[in-house]
Amino acid sequence: MRQPAPSAFDPLRFFELRYASHGTRLGIGYRTHGPDWAELELPYRADMIGDPASGVLASGPILALMDMATAVSVWLRAGAFVPQATLDLRIDYLRPATPGRAVVGRGECYRLTRSIAFVRGQAHDGDPDDPIAHVAGTFMATERYR
Repeated sequence: MRQPAPSAFDPLRFFELRYASHGTRLGIGYRTHGPDWAELELPYRADMIGDPASGVLASGPILALMDMATAVSVWLRAGAFVPQATLDLRIDYLRPATPGRAVVGRGECYRLTRSIAFVRGQAHDGDPDDPIAHVAGTFMATERYR
């Protein structure tokens, strides 16, 4: 299995810039990363509740979290910020997020070609062994990854 090269892309700096974006509006923030994976966090907020009776977060912000976590994992593996588009991101919801808890999204880029990145990940609200959702998908570079 080919190991990713050390990355020149710095996700911490990327999130410190806090430019106007969908992720910024949702409050998605950086947690940690490795050479081909990233963990981000979506805070629990009342304006993102999908079901007021239960207090459960809507599914849209969780999908946005996972799209961003997997995108960052691609940039880490590629070693640079490369413009890309999400081609496909399948999400399987396993259970509702626990009201009041932040959601952690971990994305991994497990294969990278010149133009396509393959990703997977999971979201949880405190226990990675009890995930909220799993994702799998592909991104396409508008410039070459390598």
